[in-house]
Amino acid sequence: QVQLVESGGGLVQPGGSLRLPCAASGSIFSINSMGWYRQAPGKQRELVAVLFSGGSTNYADSVKGRFTVSSDNAKNTVYLQMSNLKPTDKAVYYCTMRVARTLLSYSSDYWGQGTQVTVSS
Repeated sequence: QVQLVESGGGLVQPGGSLRLPCAASGSIFSINSMGWYRQAPGKQRELVAVLFSGGSTNYADSVKGRFTVSSDNAKNTVYLQMSNLKPTDKAVYYCTMRVARTLLSYSSDYWGQGTQVTVSS
């Protein structure tokens, strides 16, 4: 099995910054992509940022220029650096990874439990 654990959420003032790490553990052969989604109250879960194994990235338009996704592959960890936070960024943030557990297995998507980010003065 594969487990993802996020941390780093909390309360921050508008204009502030937060860094969310997410570490994967368990039976991991390769990770094809790492990403972050968020879900605000009453809204659907939406993509925030994704980092592919080749190094390319995708960002939601609402976070471009403010958020950066990166990874430490040796630690199976993905980070979301969030800057210039706005009240509209308030949500539960979930990390996700597409993981192959063995050389011959298909990749599957795994999710963390979520971490709350609140932006308020």
